Amino acid sequence: MEQLKLSNQFCFPFYVASRMITKLYQPLLDQYGITYPQYLVLMVLWESSPLPVKEIGQKLYLNSNTLTPLLKRMENQDLIIRKRDTNDERKVFITLTEKANELQREIACVPTTLFEKLDLPKEKLIQIKSDIQELISNLEKVDD
Repeated sequence: MEQLKLSNQFCFPFYVASRMITKLYQPLLDQYGITYPQYLVLMVLWESSPLPVKEIGQKLYLNSNTLTPLLKRMENQDLIIRKRDTNDERKVFITLTEKANELQREIACVPTTLFEKLDLPKEKLIQIKSDIQELISNLEKVDD
């Protein structure tokens, strides 16, 4: 059955690309003592902090079952502070620590280093990203 061959699957190249990109990031992030998912959380918070856990999850397409243990580890590493909302105890806000803010300056070279490793023209990478964003938008419509 042709439709069940791995080489004919639409999703498989995305899965492989995601794993390979994460693998490229990891040695760059290891020197700062963080994982790729932690890096994603930090990038969200560097854009805007504090944020509620729910909003971080929405931005990263992560559910609370995945995000909560990740945030606990980051709190143990002194990267974030978790604080319950005084008006609504169910709501938890995440704030960056000074250590995380200092890390931002140190880690700023990571995206450039990664792009250099990919050895593709910048325009090509921008187009690939744009195409994937369009696909994500379409997938969100299907998911609703």
